[in-house]
Amino acid sequence: MLEFQKTKIEGVFLIKPKVNGDHRGFFLETYREEEFLAAGIDVKFVQDNHSFSAEKGVLRGLHFQWPPFAQAKLVRVVKGKLLDVVVDLRKDSPTFGQWESFELSEENFQMLFVPRGMAHGFCVLETDTHFLYKTDNYYNAESDAGIAWNDPELKITWPIASPILSEKDQKQQSWQEFLKNNPF
Repeated sequence: MLEFQKTKIEGVFLIKPKVNGDHRGFFLETYREEEFLAAGIDVKFVQDNHSFSAEKGVLRGLHFQWPPFAQAKLVRVVKGKLLDVVVDLRKDSPTFGQWESFELSEENFQMLFVPRGMAHGFCVLETDTHFLYKTDNYYNAESDAGIAWNDPELKITWPIASPILSEKDQKQQSWQEFLKNNPF
């Protein structure tokens, strides 16, 4: 059984699975199509990804793919802890340009459904963090894009001032550059 909590951004859901556990360990369902459909999430996932971050302070994002290769994602942490951030890129949305963050961890078992039209990123809060996610569209290198994690107009409250970034994430476009080409 999955509990779907709406968030301030339309289409983004915090998902809490029922965890059945005892002295041996635990069992939980992380995806059940009929429950996603009942919550209004009609997606067909086509790709699973696994991201590992060895160090606390790694920041990945804010990433998205340009249409028609935009992706919806179902994300979760299986080991460690991170702060997950989504930014609404949909120009017709009442929360356009707004962000929201969620702490996902191996302890809370929570997942996040991120619809198409969002920039997504996360900051690792514990060493050796494993992050899994499903996508409803395949990765397309030519449409891979992002927005600077620390863009002053977005004013995202990250838990670290000097994160560990990839070369790609050090060079992401500004929010203003994104707005000039926004197809969402």
